[in-house]
Amino acid sequence: MIAGASWVWWIGFHAVVAILLLADSLLPRAFRDQDTSPGTVCWHSQLLAWLGTALFALAAAGFAIWIAVTRGRQLALEFVGGYAIEASLSVDNLFVFLVLFRGFQITPRRQHSALVWGIWGAIVLRAIFISTGVTLLQHFDWVNWVFGLFLLYAAWRLLRGESARAAIPEWIRRLQPAKGSLLPVILAVEVTDLLFATDSIPAVLAVTHNSFVAYTSNVAAILGLRSLYLAVAAMLDRFRYLHYGLGALLAFMALKMIASRWIEIPILLSLAVIGLILAVCAVVSSVVKPKEKGIGARE
Repeated sequence: MIAGASWVWWIGFHAVVAILLLADSLLPRAFRDQDTSPGTVCWHSQLLAWLGTALFALAAAGFAIWIAVTRGRQLALEFVGGYAIEASLSVDNLFVFLVLFRGFQITPRRQHSALVWGIWGAIVLRAIFISTGVTLLQHFDWVNWVFGLFLLYAAWRLLRGESARAAIPEWIRRLQPAKGSLLPVILAVEVTDLLFATDSIPAVLAVTHNSFVAYTSNVAAILGLRSLYLAVAAMLDRFRYLHYGLGALLAFMALKMIASRWIEIPILLSLAVIGLILAVCAVVSSVVKPKEKGIGARE
């Protein structure tokens, strides 16, 4: 057993990840060249993007079912909870990517390359963060309080309306696009992903302390991020209330961690709360019209 699972599970999972990423990198040229500016996305390119997103979601669902059959219902529900949290918080990453790519004036094809490299970097970072976090939680009870308070601070930042641009360090914003090189863009993507991981990893550890489940649920959510970006990039400007929902989600996870010594919140109840928060956020974002047009509302 290695961190909650046999070596066969670890090898099998990463083999599937490699296959999915390879298939993603071989998408049709029309998909890679999709223009993500509002009002310019071709319907067939967006359809391909949604199909890619659905493929990754179905792969995650299949893996959850496999866990339920072989390891039990509880771990499967923890996987679903971790996946839902990471996928929800990753949507906020999309705003940052949109700001970065517009600021660097990156073409759609180069955006595709930058996101692919960003996904590989995110997988490595998640492995390091999760292994460290689980180890600390297993040896020190007070770490629950530290993670909980950190999540409360992150929730407060979102609930007070902090923008996506505020998540980007000033030195990243000052980088100039490099001719023929994606290195500054990839560096910017990796740094901002690292910043978001400090929020998302403690939130996932609030629903599971199993290293394998925490890691695989994170990676499964990250895999579909590039396709989701291409699918919704032209519509991101409409989600001006998303950060309030994510703030409420982080606040709930924070209270769950802080109160874990006295109250054990069932995973099904956690999933129900997560679903309710996201549903309310989606309804409000779709019903309430933004006062301003463009990404200014988020920036």
